[in-house]
Amino acid sequence: MALAAVATAALLGPAAAEVVYNRGNTGEPETLDTHKTSTVQEAHILRDMLEGLVTYNAQGQAVPGQAEKWEISDDGKTYRFTLRNGLKWSNGDPVTAEDFVYSYRRIMDPATGAKYANILYPIKNAEKINKGQAKPEELGVKAVDAKTVEITLEAPTPYFIELLTHQTSLPVHRGSVEKFGKDFVKPGNMVTNGAYKLAEFAPNSHIKLVKNENYWDAKNVKIDTVNFIPHPDLAAAVRRYEAGELDSMDELPADQIKSLKERFKDQVKLGPYLGSWFLVVNSSKAPFNDVRVRQALSMMIDREFIAEQIWGQTMQPGYSFMPPGVGNYGEPAYMDYKDMSPIDREEKAKALLKEAGFGPGKPLKLEIRYNTTDNNRNTVVAIAEQFKPAGIETSFINTDGKTHFAHLRDGGDFDIARYGWIADYSDPNNFLFLLKSDNKGFNYGKYNNPEFDKLLEQAAVEMDLKKRAEIFKKAEAILMKDMPWIPVMYYGKSNLISPKIKGFVQNTRGVYPSRFLSKEQ
Repeated sequence: MALAAVATAALLGPAAAEVVYNRGNTGEPETLDTHKTSTVQEAHILRDMLEGLVTYNAQGQAVPGQAEKWEISDDGKTYRFTLRNGLKWSNGDPVTAEDFVYSYRRIMDPATGAKYANILYPIKNAEKINKGQAKPEELGVKAVDAKTVEITLEAPTPYFIELLTHQTSLPVHRGSVEKFGKDFVKPGNMVTNGAYKLAEFAPNSHIKLVKNENYWDAKNVKIDTVNFIPHPDLAAAVRRYEAGELDSMDELPADQIKSLKERFKDQVKLGPYLGSWFLVVNSSKAPFNDVRVRQALSMMIDREFIAEQIWGQTMQPGYSFMPPGVGNYGEPAYMDYKDMSPIDREEKAKALLKEAGFGPGKPLKLEIRYNTTDNNRNTVVAIAEQFKPAGIETSFINTDGKTHFAHLRDGGDFDIARYGWIADYSDPNNFLFLLKSDNKGFNYGKYNNPEFDKLLEQAAVEMDLKKRAEIFKKAEAILMKDMPWIPVMYYGKSNLISPKIKGFVQNTRGVYPSRFLSKEQ
């Protein structure tokens, strides 16, 4: 054990004048293929290596990336992007408009198996292509010339520019994909167009990125090497941070927040984060296909206790599917028992369970599946305790994040599963689309409500933002009644940042590109 630690320290240590940033990341990536990715942990790594037409700045705002500018047609359906001069891939190949055409066609091609392709359905013919009803060549993305990408949409989409910051819009290098197949993401094979390129991938140890000298803004990239180091064990990660082995942490153990503030003072960064922490209920499976059971489970959860005592007030109690502050929306649709007393909620929950056939002599038994972190474990254990007064018996199964999310995406069986959703763009569609019946990539509990689906389809073609918000509010209200996913908390963001790291700006998007940071030696 000691030898392994020494070897790791030596491996991650800086060379002579090299500036090395050892960046904590809460989990191990399942993939580095931008078209098969879906987690925040993967996004942090991919956005350091690849750049789309639009990217994030240090403040988490959408700004020009590979495109230096864009124009939008009067009807809001056509976007024309002009690429910067002299763009190159890390191997020296020129970056052209055709690279983006190829990449968007690839993610929509059903053969690629992209679970997150539906995020790009606003693009003309994207949904038809992804469902095998049209050819990839019919996608509304074309190269006008080597430097101009034109994207046509099905309908005006107010959040489209911000949508392009998502990792699914990051391009892939066609030559590498065609030469290496699925191995194109391995060190030595992967060709990038962002600030960094992939040097090493040591599972459960680190992912090493080195500066890409061919990047268009390389002269302003101050850090030479970024080591992304997974730290699902948050308490152990704090010890590594204190020992100088990590320069930052991407999440903190909530039960230590008070002591961390005392020890590290302003190195602890806390702020709002546009996301929700859920329990996904498998509503396709008895007895969880009974809405009374799902409502009872939700009513038994003391969200204030969990947010305050388990998460040290780094999270807020969540009584709606979407957190407050989502763009193009307004106030969320809350649970109708939000202001009910805990005692009244408990009585109502017991009555619902009795109606559903459970009670003394026949307890409701369930298993909660979760990805292992200290915070998640403490949360589900607390929820299980809160279930007990209603005679609910809870067991657990926990795995690392990569295994957990793969199990959900691959349609694995479960009763209830922990899940978190951080907005990819600030719009209600980015939350509500998760539960459309045809969303195979994210509707893990197999929720199916035709009325809900119909409302989302209406919102997709509604031009008036106020009317669109009203339609979405009706859809969210259905979720608060059906409770297919139980909202528990609204996310907050917690980081530990070494004083040596300069340029860190906390933002609601939780985006901190390494290219904007520097490190004092």
